[in-house]
Amino acid sequence: MVSLKSGTRPPWVGLGAAVLAQIASGNSYSFPLYSHSLKSVLGFNQHHLTMLGVANDIGENVGLLPGIASNKFPPSLLLLIGALACFLGYGVLWLALSGTLLSMPYWLLWIALCVATNSSAWLTTAVIVTNMRNFPLNRGTVAGILKGYGGLSAAVLTEIYSVLLRNSSSRLLLFLALGIPILCFVLMYFVRPCAPASGEDAAERGHFLFIQAASVVLGFYLLITTILDDVLSFSAPLANMFAVVMVVLLMAPLAIPVKMTLYPARASISGTLDYKVGSSNSLIQEDNAEDKTEPLLVPTPSTTNLGSFYENDDSSEVAMLLAEGEGAVKRKRRPKRGEDFKFSEAVVKADFWLLFLAYFVGVGSGVTVLNNLAQIGIAQGLHDTTILLSLFSFCNFVGRLGGGVVSEHFVRSKAIPRTFWMTCTQIIMIVTYLLFASAIAGSLYAAIALLGICYGVQVSIMIPTVSELFGLKHFGIFYNFMSIGNPLGAFIFSGLLAGYIYDNEAAKQHGLDIISGSSSNTSVSCLGPNCFRLTFLVLASVCGVGTILTIVLTYRIKPVYQMLYAGGSFRLPQSSNH
Repeated sequence: MVSLKSGTRPPWVGLGAAVLAQIASGNSYSFPLYSHSLKSVLGFNQHHLTMLGVANDIGENVGLLPGIASNKFPPSLLLLIGALACFLGYGVLWLALSGTLLSMPYWLLWIALCVATNSSAWLTTAVIVTNMRNFPLNRGTVAGILKGYGGLSAAVLTEIYSVLLRNSSSRLLLFLALGIPILCFVLMYFVRPCAPASGEDAAERGHFLFIQAASVVLGFYLLITTILDDVLSFSAPLANMFAVVMVVLLMAPLAIPVKMTLYPARASISGTLDYKVGSSNSLIQEDNAEDKTEPLLVPTPSTTNLGSFYENDDSSEVAMLLAEGEGAVKRKRRPKRGEDFKFSEAVVKADFWLLFLAYFVGVGSGVTVLNNLAQIGIAQGLHDTTILLSLFSFCNFVGRLGGGVVSEHFVRSKAIPRTFWMTCTQIIMIVTYLLFASAIAGSLYAAIALLGICYGVQVSIMIPTVSELFGLKHFGIFYNFMSIGNPLGAFIFSGLLAGYIYDNEAAKQHGLDIISGSSSNTSVSCLGPNCFRLTFLVLASVCGVGTILTIVLTYRIKPVYQMLYAGGSFRLPQSSNH
């Protein structure tokens, strides 16, 4: 096994490759691009379609298996599994939509979509876990960058769909089935664990700033070119040129390791953490180190600072402390917030479930709008909804990147818990859903933009918060468990609520009897604000509950952040294994 020092190229090569993998992992965001074709070609009603949306979100976010695998296998294997899932799942959907195979049962399409989008869980886990461990002192920044590019993936795929594939849903599914696996095979060698720096580095901050700036340029470029293509309808040569520029911008983060090769700098004095690199589980200690023993008194100057961080000991522990004369008495103890938790230790903590419920409300309500985006646009008189998806994608990217940057700044300067920003965005989401429900002329684009930003912030805040409260050792499992909130919200709010209300309103408009089932196999469209009004009012109420949950969570974990970011920079808890 090889020990890598901080400042060497491999971590930055891995981050650049991870950006491309994140674009591929956003394949589930392309569902609105082909959902209307599935509905019209295969004769589904809105309930069938929303349940396919649930399958889309279940596949994307149920990643406990990838989370467990990330502690046992190298990221290259996770990328391989993700590539195979993408090939099989989207391959079946392409066969159905293209008419290559006729009369494919609905349940098979549902499973195929689950398998296809489950590739996202494998790809995201591989790159997020690896890079969070490679850059443990910049967790918020790394999470914001990677999830930001993941948010841009919808705009990238929309550009490919509208500019290169000329709005063909069948060609898009074929592209997803073949193009993403090929990209994964190329990236397998570059996404790998490396030894992170143990201190701050000015050059590192400049590198992160460059990637953030490059992502912003890419975001604006995608939004502008998508709008121009919709208005002007590019010719094939011009469309190909725009696609080439997009690829160049996607490759921009790789300029950092190229610069390091051409202009090598002197080795950083900050040093590296004591990690060995060889496989992904080499970044964590062996299982026999789980039950660690520690002296009750640690003779270091930081002991007084740690006092406010650790929870109060009971009277028996105080007695043991008084009895300990020479530091020889040792004891086993449960981890404190900020240290490495096992999953079984974390699930009994109130903070764990508060964060899960808050995330469930934020992303579960947001993904309901995303899954029904095409139908929401059509209901309000828009026939081409690609601009809506591109706008949502861009604003989702802004929220993800901005959430990471803003939370990182304030957590370092004022030790404000990251969940404070979840509170702010959920309040904005209440206003946004009321704006959707009002259906005021011209308000749809503003509502989509606000929701995209708030949705992105929820995602980018959850990731570093989980790692800061419960450690990086089992981060893959914690991250993927929290992500279950997305499909759970989609099932409840989209599958059970939005789909039923939409079909009921459509049946009223077309004089059908939905109760007796006369419209159960009929594909009908609903027009007007009543199609989703009740759904939006329910989502606004749910976000009100989420706001209360995030306020309680922020108050509870404030002492943790005061400890972790004392002095204005992140420091690991004294007993951490990072």
